[in-house]
Amino acid sequence: MIEIALIAIAALVVTLSFGVPLPWCFGAALMVMYYLGDVTMKGMVLWGFQQLGNPVLLAIPLFVLAGAVMSEGGIAASLLRFVNAFVGHVRGGLGIVAAVSCAVIGAISGSGLTGISAIGPLLIPEMEKRGYPREYATALIANSSILGLLIPPSLSMILFGWVTETSILACFLATLGPGLLIMFNFSVVNLWMSRKFNLVLDEKPALGELAGEVARRGVHAFPAMLMPVIILGGIYGGIVTPTEAAALAVIYAVPVGFLVYKGLKLENFLFAGKEAATAVGAIMLMILFSMIVGQMFVYEGIPQQLVQAIFGITENKILLLIMINLLLFLIGMVVNDTTAILLVAPLLMPLMQAMDVSPVQFAAIMGVNTAMGGVTPPYASILYLGARIGKVKVTKVIPPAMMLIVTGYLPVVFLVSFWPDLSLYLPRLFGY
Repeated sequence: MIEIALIAIAALVVTLSFGVPLPWCFGAALMVMYYLGDVTMKGMVLWGFQQLGNPVLLAIPLFVLAGAVMSEGGIAASLLRFVNAFVGHVRGGLGIVAAVSCAVIGAISGSGLTGISAIGPLLIPEMEKRGYPREYATALIANSSILGLLIPPSLSMILFGWVTETSILACFLATLGPGLLIMFNFSVVNLWMSRKFNLVLDEKPALGELAGEVARRGVHAFPAMLMPVIILGGIYGGIVTPTEAAALAVIYAVPVGFLVYKGLKLENFLFAGKEAATAVGAIMLMILFSMIVGQMFVYEGIPQQLVQAIFGITENKILLLIMINLLLFLIGMVVNDTTAILLVAPLLMPLMQAMDVSPVQFAAIMGVNTAMGGVTPPYASILYLGARIGKVKVTKVIPPAMMLIVTGYLPVVFLVSFWPDLSLYLPRLFGY
């Protein structure tokens, strides 16, 4: 039966290569499984719609809406100005602002697209004015935006926890360490790269002036900084669930955007709602189709056959982890993180358990690999969006983006796979 699965996956890849919308690509794979497999479609569709009623999935549209409101409402701009107060006079400091700001935005929205959408229009022109090449600035912000997929709350980890029946809070904690390490790596690489640029720096302020500027911007940014504190504090403190935290993010972002920063007007508020609804509609349709395909794989016994086939090649854990990372990397190059998790996580979970790899560590392995796909061609949705926002050709953005991936991202991929404590320390600290 594994042959049927391979044909279904081939149908998915072929339709993707022709530019067919992603949900319908899964529909093509679903038709292959229906006509060649032994599972009834009616039962699968009913099962799929029942799964969509899970309250956990409600967090997805709410976090997407929160990210859109935050971007339109001026919350991101306020955070950006506050962080820049600390390092605006340091060579390479503006690049560090980009990495840190995208991490903070990710901690609020849970999405990789929000960072580049909110920070890019503000920071790319400013970085170019300060002497950074525009293509480098675009690549740095696009790569830093993937931190939104790792810094909790992460939509990817909500889906991973749901499809694998793993604690979502444990999944959040598993990717936090790798996400912060990638942010640190990008900052260090940026400092090294900045030596080659003819940068225009702010005059180094006196200590009193610096303290005054930080205090002034801090007061203005205080409502924005409360968002990650409320959301993450509520989740980790056990006060709210991730779904309730997503609702809280929207409830908080709307009045702050309207009344405090006054970036939200009725027109752009409705636009943010429309954009969020469009994105969520596509996501939920894709989730439905991919879940049904995955469940058909389970009914046909594909995961067990996959485990036997891979163990037939080698039983060496190190080689198996390298093979799995390579597989996830290749999958991330052709589909987005959500698709990869929904399609591959249930298939690989039995294999990871047979290798004695914790589901929580697998969440981190899956998270860092699929996030990297967002900036790795040919899929590279975040990178392409960054190129449009930065008004620069994709071909010029790819070289600095690949340099950042190799130096800042790939080391973390290997550390997550071969140093379990990087992803397991925090979950264990919280009792998982």
